[in-house]
Amino acid sequence: MKHPTTPAAEAPPAAAPGTRLPPHADLNLLRTFLAVHRSGSFTAAAPRLGLSQPTVTAQIRTLEQQAGRDLFTRLPRGVEPTPYAHELAGQIAGPLDALAGLEDAGEMAAPVHLAGPSELLCVRVLPALVPLVADGVQLRVTQGLPEPLLEEMRAGRHDLVITTRRPRGRALESVPLADEEYLLVANPVWARRVAEHPEAGDLCAALREVPMVTYAEDLPIVRRYWRNILGKQLTARAAVTVPNLYAVLSAVNSGAGYSVLPRSLCQEYLDSGRLTLLHDPEEPPLNTLFLVQRPGAETNPDVVRVRDLLRDAARGW
Repeated sequence: MKHPTTPAAEAPPAAAPGTRLPPHADLNLLRTFLAVHRSGSFTAAAPRLGLSQPTVTAQIRTLEQQAGRDLFTRLPRGVEPTPYAHELAGQIAGPLDALAGLEDAGEMAAPVHLAGPSELLCVRVLPALVPLVADGVQLRVTQGLPEPLLEEMRAGRHDLVITTRRPRGRALESVPLADEEYLLVANPVWARRVAEHPEAGDLCAALREVPMVTYAEDLPIVRRYWRNILGKQLTARAAVTVPNLYAVLSAVNSGAGYSVLPRSLCQEYLDSGRLTLLHDPEEPPLNTLFLVQRPGAETNPDVVRVRDLLRDAARGW
C-alpha cells in the first residue's frame, strides 16, 4: 500500500542568472530592502529600522525606480518578494550583515550623508566639521534646494539636511539651527552713484537705474527685502540672473549692480571695502535655518556627532 507523500515546501522562484545591484544603490536603501524581505511587510520592517512605515515605503519605491523593476508584490497583508528580490537579497545579505557587525563593534561607521545650500555648506558647515573629519568621520556632502533635498531625505538618501524651510508634516524631525541675516549691498562705484542720486533720500528711487543681480527669476530674497524692510512692492526686473549666491556675489563685487546677500557670504567683502552696505535697517531680514534629521539616522553614532557639533557651532553664526 502506497502512502501519500507530503508535498515539499515550495521554494522561492529563482531569478534569472546574472542579477545585478541597482546602479547607484544607496546603502540605507539596501538595508531597508533587506529588512522588508526578511520581515515580509513594510509595517513590520519599520520599527526594526527605526523608521516610519511611509518612509520605508518611499525608500523601497526609490530602490525599485533605480532597479527598473518591482521588488515586491503588494498583498492584502504584507508583501511577496519577486524573483529578482530573492536573488538580490541573496547577494547583499552577507555583506550587509558583516558590515552591521563591524559597525556594532565600533570598527567601522557608515559615512554621514549631509546636504544643504552650497554657500552655507562651504562658508559655515564644512569649516565647523573639520575636527570630526580629522577624527575619522566620513562625510558625503550634497548641495541643493530645500524641497528636492527633503524629498531625497524621505527616500533615504540623506541623514541630515540644512534647509531654509521647515519640512511639512511630522515624518521628519527638525530644529531651528540659526538665523541668517540678509544685507542690501553693491560695488562701491554703484554705492557712490546711489548716494549722489538726486533722490538719494528715497532708496527705491535711487536704485531704479542700478542693475539688479539675482539667482532666481522670481527674485525671492530681493522681493522680500522690499516688502518687509522698505515697505514697498518691487517692480524692477533682474538685469543678471545667475545659478547661485556665489555667482551673485561675484557679479556684484565685479560691478554688475546690487543685490541682497546673506551676511555670512559677504561680510569679508564688506570688511575689505570691496562691497558697500546700501541700507542699514534697525531690524534686518532674517532667514531661519533648520536642521532636519532622517528617522533612524541616529543609529549611526557619527550622525549624532555631526548633528551635535553643528548645533554648537551655529550658536556663533
